[in-house]
Formats: sequence, structure tokens, C-alpha cells
Amino acid sequence: MRDDQPEACEAVKQVLEYYGAVVRTAASGSEALDLLPDMKPDVLVADLAMPEIDGYHLIKQVRRLSAGLDLPAVALTALVGPAREAALGAGYEMFESKPILAGELVSLVARLADSSRAI
Repeated sequence: MRDDQPEACEAVKQVLEYYGAVVRTAASGSEALDLLPDMKPDVLVADLAMPEIDGYHLIKQVRRLSAGLDLPAVALTALVGPAREAALGAGYEMFESKPILAGELVSLVARLADSSRAI
């Protein structure tokens, strides 16, 4: 999980952990890229508005680095409008606007995790 607001990142982390997910967070897009090779996550949840490397560049880098590895990813952001098409075009499978209800977040991450295990 990566978000430009630490409080939002912590809230998402707590919700997902409450439902049994193992969650690692990163303080920046660069840190997320550094952590990914060792983590091998089932799902990537990222904000689009981040310092250093924004969410668009993050997913493009992830797609390049994965060399065929399919990592389901969702952009979870307060950005609206053309951000949806841009995020999906950059490589995210899903786009969700904040705020998001806890149950919707858990369901979304579970669906993406299930899809990654089916590959």
C-alpha cells in the first residue's frame, strides 16, 4: 500500500489487516519499487498523487520490472475525472475513488488477490 497521506495509508492498512491481509506500506513511490522484489505481493494498492514517483510512473515501472509477472493493481485516489482513464491506461486493473467504504475496499482487494492466484 502506498498513499501520499500517512493517515490514509494507515487507515487502509488497519482495515485490510483486520480482515486478515498482510500489508506492507511504503513512504514513497520509490520506496514501493525498492520493496516489491522482496515482497512479491498478491495485490498493489497505490495512490496516484505521490511524491518522487507518482502512481502513474509507479505502475509503469512495476509493469516493466515484473517481466511477465502479473501483479493486480488498484489505484485508490481522491483524483477524479480523466485520472480514471489515465490510471487504467498506465496499467492499473482497477480505479477507486476515496473515500471508500471498508467493506468495498476489502472486497476489491480480495477479488484482485483471487485473480492473481488463478494465474
